[in-house]
Amino acid sequence: MAVTCRVRKLARQPYYRWIDKPVPTPCWAHRDDPGFGSRFLADEARGAGARMADRTAWRICRDNR
Repeated sequence: MAVTCRVRKLARQPYYRWIDKPVPTPCWAHRDDPGFGSRFLADEARGAGARMADRTAWRICRDNR
């Protein structure tokens, strides 16, 4: 791993910290269907000229499942 970290210019300590506690499974759920979700909603709202915080988009998605 030391060689990989050196080649990719990554510090070893954060890498090993990440190995101990990787990203939780629910955070990867968006990868199954990246066309939908709170980030998509927020981006669409901003693209239409509306002001929307990421937290607001998340709350709308949570409330509507």
